[in-house]
Formats: sequence, C-alpha cells, structure tokens
Amino acid sequence: MMFAFSWFMLPAAFVLDYLLADPQYPLHPIRIMGRAVTRAERVFRGLSLSPFSAGLLFALSLILGAWVAAALILVVAAAVSPVLAGAVNILMIYFCVSARSLENEAAAIRKSLVAGRLEDAKNTLAMIVGRDVDPLDESGVSRAAVETVAENLVDGVISPIFYAAVGGAPMAVAFKMVSTLDSMVGYKDEDYFYFGKAAARIDDIANFIPARISVFIISLAAFLLFRSGSDALSVAKKDRRRHSSPNAGYPEAAFSGALSVQLGGPNYYQGELVDKPYIGEGLGRARPLHIEKACRLMMLSSILFIMLACLAMIISPPVLP
Repeated sequence: MMFAFSWFMLPAAFVLDYLLADPQYPLHPIRIMGRAVTRAERVFRGLSLSPFSAGLLFALSLILGAWVAAALILVVAAAVSPVLAGAVNILMIYFCVSARSLENEAAAIRKSLVAGRLEDAKNTLAMIVGRDVDPLDESGVSRAAVETVAENLVDGVISPIFYAAVGGAPMAVAFKMVSTLDSMVGYKDEDYFYFGKAAARIDDIANFIPARISVFIISLAAFLLFRSGSDALSVAKKDRRRHSSPNAGYPEAAFSGALSVQLGGPNYYQGELVDKPYIGEGLGRARPLHIEKACRLMMLSSILFIMLACLAMIISPPVLP
C-alpha cells in the first residue's frame, strides 16, 4: 500500500501547533515516548554488555521502534482511506513540532520579568533549562530564555520539519525519539556518561544539517524583521563553534547577531560554575525586550523554513510505503 505525503501537510501541522500548542494529557505521543525510554532503560541496563554498547542498542532500538510504529499506523490509515492517512500524517508532525509552546513559555518569563516578579520568571525558566536559575539576575534570566528559544528553534521546528520533508511523519517521529532520548539520558554525569553517550551523539548527528541551515533562515528572518541579517551571519560565522554543543552554537550565534545581544558565558550547573565562552562578546546585555524579539525571530524563521521545505517537496515529492 502506497500513500503520497504532500507538501501542504507541513504548514497544516504548523498551524495546528500554533492554534493548539502542546495539550497536556497522559496519552500525548511524546509522553508515551518518555515512558518507553524509562522502561526500556531498565531492560537494556540489565544486559551483559558494556554501558556504551547497551546504551547504543537501547537508543537504536527505540528510534527504529518509533519509526516502525509510525509507519504501521500510517499503513493502516491508508488502507482505510487516503484522507485518514493524510490527517494522521498531519497529526503526527504536529506532535513533533513545538514552536507555540516554546513561545508561550518564553512569553511567560518575559511577562514575569516586566512585572518585577523575578522569582516567578526563574521558576518558569527552571522548567525548560538545565542550568541553575537561583544565581541569575534579570539579565541572566533574559539571556537564558533567548538561548533556549534559539536552540529549540532547531530541535523543535527546523529538525522535525526537515525530517518530515525527507521521509514523512515516520521520520519526524523517529527524530522526536532521538530528541527525547538526548533530553532524558544524554547527560555527562556518572550515571549516563557511557550509557547515554550514543543517544547524545545520535542527536548531534541528527541536528547537524538542520542547525547549519538555520543560520541562513535566521539571517533572512532577521533582515526582514530588524534589518540585521548581515549581523546574524557575521556573528554566526565568528562564534558558531563557541559552544559545547556541535550544533547549538549555530542558531545561538545567529540570534546573538540578529538581536545584538551577548549570549553564552559562565553558568552554574548543580552548584558548580562552568566557564563557557561568550557568543557575541561585547554586544549588549540581554533584557526582557530581547525575549519578545527572539520569539518573533523564531516564529518567522519557522515559517520561512516551512516555505522552503514545501518548495523542495513540490519539486521532489516523497512517496512512502
């Protein structure tokens, strides 16, 4: 049974995300992925393998399982009706995109800061970042929020849309499992240094191309919004590698130049100060206004990338089993 994956499914999924954001209910597919990761970890840690080998098998099994499950659901839907298959495709991609939820969280942080409720802003920020939030002042909270918006533009929009355009909803779902694995086990602490290393490296590989594409998309959006496209390109070229992640530095550096704000720098993690280089060193300090501008930049970048992906699909549409 074959069904066509059409270009219009990408903007349809994005519109759904914009209208509905991320509904909070137990059977949300991403929460099901999280529970699968937790249960599978216990099983694979019990294997008579080295921690790295067990973690590699664990990650590959879950990623392949996510792709197979999504593909089977679509095959069944296509057997019932092509319209149903199209609707299921759109829903699956919608579940993999998280632009509106990211915008809402960032907007809540900005609102608290503007109202002078720094502790409320920190509490909201703590739910979406891994750094310690207690030492942060208003500028530190603003900087962390802008960095999160920049990094998650790739993880939450560009990468899932990229993989949906390449291989339909099953590829987007497989990428979302990669991202979920990285967020849950891709740590460098004692428990996950070896077991989670494969998951972290797979996430690096999966985001490699989307992160680099993002620089040009962000720069175009920055030109249209703030006439700062050349600054986004310039800082990205100079500082894209000034980040511990091989990918996150690309969108963060582009946002730094686009908004003329200094990002990166030292942060506390679990009570320990980690010295990190600055991105856009010498630019202005982050303020609540930059959070709002970062959200606008993220949304327009998302729309521009979806337009590009649709154009690519019109030229060469994928047909999936």
